[in-house]
Amino acid sequence: MPPMKRVVVTGLGFITSIGNSREQVLRSLKECRTGVELFPEFAGSDVPVKLAGTVKGFGFPTAMFEDWTYPAECALSREQLRPMTPNALYAYCAMQQAIHEAQLTPDLVANPRTGLVCASGGSMWMAYENFHTMTTRGVSRCQPMAIVNGIPGSLYINLVSCFRLKGGSLGCSSACSSSAHALGLAVDSIRLGRQDTVFVVGAEDCNKFSILPFASIRALSVQTDPEKSPCAFDVKRDGFVGTGGACVLVVEEMEHARRRGANLCAEVLGWGQASDGFNVIAPDPNGDGLARAMKEALQDADLQPDAVDYINAHATATPAGDISECRAIRQVFAGGRVPFISSTKSLTGHGLSLAGAMEAAFCCLALQERFTPVSAHITELDPECKGLPIVTRPIADAPRIALSNSSGFGGSNVCLAFRRWEHGE
Repeated sequence: MPPMKRVVVTGLGFITSIGNSREQVLRSLKECRTGVELFPEFAGSDVPVKLAGTVKGFGFPTAMFEDWTYPAECALSREQLRPMTPNALYAYCAMQQAIHEAQLTPDLVANPRTGLVCASGGSMWMAYENFHTMTTRGVSRCQPMAIVNGIPGSLYINLVSCFRLKGGSLGCSSACSSSAHALGLAVDSIRLGRQDTVFVVGAEDCNKFSILPFASIRALSVQTDPEKSPCAFDVKRDGFVGTGGACVLVVEEMEHARRRGANLCAEVLGWGQASDGFNVIAPDPNGDGLARAMKEALQDADLQPDAVDYINAHATATPAGDISECRAIRQVFAGGRVPFISSTKSLTGHGLSLAGAMEAAFCCLALQERFTPVSAHITELDPECKGLPIVTRPIADAPRIALSNSSGFGGSNVCLAFRRWEHGE
């Protein structure tokens, strides 16, 4: 059997609470700038949650696309915008950035050897608006694109059409592991020679319909100060802060990228996945499922644990989740050097299906730009987290190998392994 093809990242695109470009996101990560703020949609006295990682520069006052506002550089035609959801619009803008950074020509984008793997929970807001119209005003008053923008598949449906993609396309749905799974599937597709290039996209709406349902299971922080919450690993943490937006990674077969002179920012060394087999919502308290996913990623990447320099933890700031992940990390690195650990969700908020892609992109930035992201808002570590090298302030460290963890409802765990790409390789 011939050796598996190597996979590299050649482009990144960002629409996030901490910035809508590579430069803005990099500055926010290095300077610990939060994207969380008081969210007007949560202003009512009957809403216990007040904070969100808001996406700046976009406005969705109604479900009518004619009323939406977005950055001028994300130019779309009426035909393109009509079937979109907010998360699809975010993704379109992020994908434009990723294509530009990867220096992909139109013939390489619209190519049978270029595919797409997406992850999104869909737009609950658009689905609600469409169903409300249908049941209160009649089927004939429901807008023609209701079926397109009311399903989770709306994301890849819109992107395939807008960018005239010809390769394989699909959507992933594994809750908060979704876009991490998307990246893993893209890597396998390239390794097997089925595609040369794959766009990996995670995107979510940012509104009360996408965030507030988590309040019923007490998963959301009820803090009102964005300088204090979310605070993963801290003894006072009380839940996550929701966010939306989009991130796009261009992953590519290494030789294909080198032949066309692309800028290689990181290599995807491998990935692993495992299930808890424990509970519909709660994580395995011992972190066994995530530990197996991490070990599988290390094996797939042909890495020893002591080769890892940094872990971008899933760490949402829920009491049970953070402890479970700390226990998983202790299992994997027992008896050896434990890598630096941080939760970038402490700055961005938790992006749900978007989280895996967003944090994978943050790992690529950290490796290429040689810095270690900070876990913000920590004043007192939970006793379960003490002894682990959790980064609470900027440090002079340039990671070479990084892991990115993701966990979702049902105990779905994914770990992705990355390596810094050295110039001259």
